[in-house]
Amino acid sequence: MKKEALKDFLEAKVLQYNNRTFIDSDPIKVPHRYSSKEDIEIAAFFTATIAWGNRKSIINNAQRLMQLFDDAPYDFIMNHHESDVERLLPFVHRTFNGYDCIQFVKSLQHLYLNHGGLESIFSKYGTTKNLQPAISEFKSHFFEIEHLERSKKHISDPTKNSAAKRINMFLRWMVRNDNTGVDFGIWDSISMASLSCPLDVHSGNVARKLGLLKRKQNDAKALKELDKNLRKLDPSDPVKYDYALFGLGVFEGF
Repeated sequence: MKKEALKDFLEAKVLQYNNRTFIDSDPIKVPHRYSSKEDIEIAAFFTATIAWGNRKSIINNAQRLMQLFDDAPYDFIMNHHESDVERLLPFVHRTFNGYDCIQFVKSLQHLYLNHGGLESIFSKYGTTKNLQPAISEFKSHFFEIEHLERSKKHISDPTKNSAAKRINMFLRWMVRNDNTGVDFGIWDSISMASLSCPLDVHSGNVARKLGLLKRKQNDAKALKELDKNLRKLDPSDPVKYDYALFGLGVFEGF
């Protein structure tokens, strides 16, 4: 498919899937329950962290987690007592358990108290063209306090050749703003041009069929290749095509 035809095809699919009807069946519905910036970003971060496996299970467990936070995630992060976090111990989603959850609560509190919060970290270390180095720096700061070694596996590191699908999805939610009301666009200190596609099995397979990706593994090298080709189609908002790739793969079996 020639570049012009491919762009037209993908643009049509973006319009088809990048609208508010998409929200109800997607994990992004969980942070959409909130209105304050901090509640949105914390709900989004936890939801993205457990976003693997069955989508219905992801949504249900993310909503359950918000209930454990008294439906006020930022207040819980900043003002919890040791006795409060005990309620998190029974929580489990796949390999993310209650101990990991408590670690994440403490690490997030550390970031808000000592580093200006989530946006500040990514804004400080990101560039106008790439946020992948910032993800690695974020992970370093996240675990610079006393931590469980097992919890580190729940934040990917692009410098270790990870495509970092879940955290790139979280960044899309926070940064991207095209006025459709799906992504939040509440981090205006970061350019949409620097975002990377949340590369997973579905988007990777579709990208290969469309000639946007040749590398067989879904790793950091594949992400770099996909980024390069998507930015040729739209350098200012390349990650919008995630909607097209995901929709074609999940809903159309392309």
